[in-house]
Amino acid sequence: MSDLSAEYRLEYFEEEGFHRRECSACGDHFWTRDPERELCGEPPCEDYSFIDDPGFAESYTLTEMREAFLSYFEANGHERIEPYPVAANRWRDDVLLTQASIYDFQPLVTSGETPPPANPLCISQPCIRMQDIDNVGKTGRHTMAFEMMAHHAFNAREEVGDEYAYSGEVYWKDETVRYCDGLFESMGADLEEITYIEDPWVGGGNAGPAIEVIYKGAELATLVFMSMEQDDDGEFEMKDGNRYSKMDTYIVDTGYGLERWTWMSQGTPTVYEAVYPDAIDFLKENAGVELTDDEAELVHRASKLAGHLDIDEAEDVEAARDNIADKLGVETERLTSLLRPLEDIYAIADHCRTLAYMFGDEIVPSNVGTGYLARMVLRRTKRLVDNVGVDAPLDELVDMQAERLGYENRDTIRDIVRTEVEKYRKTLDRGARKVEGLADEYAGTGDPIPVDDLIELYDSHGIQPDMVREIAEERGATVEVPDDFYGLVASRHDSAAGFGGAAEADERLADLPETERLYYDDAERTEFEAVVLDVFDREEGYDVVLDQTMFYPEGGGQPADRGTLSTDDTTVEVEDVQSHDGVVVHRTDADPGKGEFVRGQVDAERRWRLMRHHTATHIVGAAAREVLGEHVRQAGAQKGLDSSRLDVSHYERVGREQVKEIERVANDLVRRNVPVKSAWPDRHEAQEAHGFDLYQGGIPPGERIRTVTVGEEVQACGGTHVSRTGDIGTIKVLKTEPVQDGVERIVFAAGEAAVDATHRTEDALYDAAATLDVDPDDVPETAERFFGEWKERGKTIDRLKDELAELRAQAGGEEVELDGTTAVVRRMDADADQLRATANALVDEGKVAVLGSGADGSATVVVAVPDGVGVNAGEVVSELAGRVGGGGGGPPDFAQGGGPDVDALDDALDDAPDVLQAVLNA
Repeated sequence: MSDLSAEYRLEYFEEEGFHRRECSACGDHFWTRDPERELCGEPPCEDYSFIDDPGFAESYTLTEMREAFLSYFEANGHERIEPYPVAANRWRDDVLLTQASIYDFQPLVTSGETPPPANPLCISQPCIRMQDIDNVGKTGRHTMAFEMMAHHAFNAREEVGDEYAYSGEVYWKDETVRYCDGLFESMGADLEEITYIEDPWVGGGNAGPAIEVIYKGAELATLVFMSMEQDDDGEFEMKDGNRYSKMDTYIVDTGYGLERWTWMSQGTPTVYEAVYPDAIDFLKENAGVELTDDEAELVHRASKLAGHLDIDEAEDVEAARDNIADKLGVETERLTSLLRPLEDIYAIADHCRTLAYMFGDEIVPSNVGTGYLARMVLRRTKRLVDNVGVDAPLDELVDMQAERLGYENRDTIRDIVRTEVEKYRKTLDRGARKVEGLADEYAGTGDPIPVDDLIELYDSHGIQPDMVREIAEERGATVEVPDDFYGLVASRHDSAAGFGGAAEADERLADLPETERLYYDDAERTEFEAVVLDVFDREEGYDVVLDQTMFYPEGGGQPADRGTLSTDDTTVEVEDVQSHDGVVVHRTDADPGKGEFVRGQVDAERRWRLMRHHTATHIVGAAAREVLGEHVRQAGAQKGLDSSRLDVSHYERVGREQVKEIERVANDLVRRNVPVKSAWPDRHEAQEAHGFDLYQGGIPPGERIRTVTVGEEVQACGGTHVSRTGDIGTIKVLKTEPVQDGVERIVFAAGEAAVDATHRTEDALYDAAATLDVDPDDVPETAERFFGEWKERGKTIDRLKDELAELRAQAGGEEVELDGTTAVVRRMDADADQLRATANALVDEGKVAVLGSGADGSATVVVAVPDGVGVNAGEVVSELAGRVGGGGGGPPDFAQGGGPDVDALDDALDDAPDVLQAVLNA
């Protein structure tokens, strides 16, 4: 018996007459009402037995099943909670996507730092699990997008007192299994067929006993009892090889798959027909996928064995497919040819739902974070659509799912998909050349193109592995794509880097009380009095801690205040201010003295400029959402004295007319002179009222959070702000620029800084007008006319250079016969452009060109070769350039090089005929 075996001996199992058995196929222990049962019930130990024989008394749709689950737990004392977005990085900084319902309550609730929104609670949480991407369509049961129905209870041991935000036990293991059994019974399930498999859970430094709930071959629920934390001296050794000990908190973390429960109620061949019936019918018809009665019967029988194809479990998917074919008495090739189009259609339906979740919850495609994952799914979906021959636009397919899910931003979703598809097309055009080069490198070596290179091609250029295989085979190279390829790609991007914490302060700093922050009481006040609690002598200056302060520490993109601290004897300059775990540290140029009474003076002008810019940041962000769309999210911000920047998520460049509209909307709010309000609401109440858009500038800890309201815009923010929007004066957008694909930067100025920026722009305009000798209003027209004349002059120069090159091509030089082709060797002291033009003119006449120049104080050699002539230009240049003390090379048809020895150029050109002949003979 394992260390945890006693954890599974529940009173409920004993009361209900359960028996603990060991699976004769896999060796797992499980609990069952049937004393004769030999197998645990989970594939591959047993096959699906509910296909054509539903496991529940009635058939349910997704909507009906969701409501049945939530109503059951509401009737059993749980409060229903609204689902969170699929973008988990809206409320936490360590992950990107919501992969389970417990993600909604991590890390603050599960750690006990804040209370849950209800206890106990139930929820049906949309999730996206990227690691399942390669299983989708193949196993019959995996979906990348799914809803995790769940009930949770948050417990803390009585002896810990008030240390945590909740205390006492709500319920634990026995009640959890009783609820699970009761739900099955309410559905009319045959309780004799349910097995509860012991499967200890480990993840993220926590662990606990867990139970997989299997019914008629399908895993319908997982009951996790999170109760341990990693501890080298812990009494429990878990399957990851680490030791764990009991925590003060212990949490019921359950997961019931909505899609699988719905599938169980319908008994369809795969989960996809139960979840996406309309989409699958549409895709089959559009792609022309039709099966004869015999083929349909074979596919139907195969669906009952599809559980053997789990990429996470099967060591070799092809071998698993061979095994299924053997059981069905058909050739693997025939079975695969029938299943592959269907598997692609199933995956398309699932991926389109995933994209609808992502774009519906306003994730914008980009090259990092959630945006990268969305782009990866979209590109894979587009490839599948093309492979199977679906003729419908991808934005239409995604919109079908967005409509079903009830999203109101469907026009934006379609715009995003169309934009991304066009970007992907351009990316493929560029990336194909890279694949060709890589294929040439491995052709004939006997080695396949490495998987790391396949991942890099996809990661950097969007090239799907099957496209790499096609190009590689044409060029004599091989490709071996791992079964979990897309899971490997996703694993590069499936977590977010957390915010870096400050270096660990020394013990004295850690023992100090939190600093009272006076700027929250009155941000316009700049003078105060305080007591110096401690002074730390640092390498550069001193760190001073006060009992209270008006100095704002750097944070949230707002720079720290500056100013002075004065005693009766001295005045020290405050050069920086930082916060460490609630203790505000003032970096000064001298020691004011521990225990001294000081008068603080904040630089008022600096404070006002920063307050105007910080409030303006909220206003510009709100204006950008109004103009560009509700998908716009803050991706970064930095407030300054002369200007500020706001990075926002957006799927295309911000145009000039949009900039003007953003500026107009922002200044309209400034002119309305509305109050800027701050409050400290309960976190859950704030989230319920305003959603996760609260956390535009980061995720603050604590049961209560500070919110700042500017007009209709509400954000969690710890910065300093003006009292009314009119105090800003004016806002001027200075420029916009792309930070990265999917992120646009808006640079703006507020108050006096906006006036200063306008003056700088006007000065530049007047300087340009003086240079052009026109009125400022005439500068654009004059500049356009001058630019047009300049372009025409450039075209004339290029035309004359071409004519000169043609004349030079006819101007003689030594001619050499090379196996029926004439080679012209000539020195012409001209620039590189003229050398290339002359060489191209000679090639157009069917001649090999060898041209040298001593212009600009160095020797240059250019060699050009017509098609079909057996001379390698790169080899000729390499040889001749070496004779002038340098080097060079290039492809067989055109190359150039040179060196510093101009005096040796003529001798090198004299040797050119022999070099050409030698290269030709080689």
